Amino acid sequence: MIQVTPQMRVLVARESLDFRKGIDGTAAICRGVLDDDPMGGKLFVFRNRARTMLRLLVYDGQGFWLMTKRLSAGRFRFWLDGDGEVAHQIDAHQLHVLLAGDNWRSTSPVDYWRQVG
Repeated sequence: MIQVTPQMRVLVARESLDFRKGIDGTAAICRGVLDDDPMGGKLFVFRNRARTMLRLLVYDGQGFWLMTKRLSAGRFRFWLDGDGEVAHQIDAHQLHVLLAGDNWRSTSPVDYWRQVG
């Protein structure tokens, strides 16, 4: 079971992914296109071209998890805008909103705790 904690770094890829790729192909996209280490503990999020499915890749220290969510109706309408970056880091609570099919940019988290003084 994968637990998405507030400390987990989540990267959302801008471009769609060919979902025929398995773990190795998706990890190669993380290395080549996103220029990031798929074994570094981050959770990577991809969408298909039709925007009906999301795929998550994460390494838990022993092996990779590759998860897919397919909507039974509708599409994932809220994705990254064209600002030039290949991936965008989001917070764990924004991932939950994204997986629910809602606008993850409309959420505003409580400020992170900072030591005073």
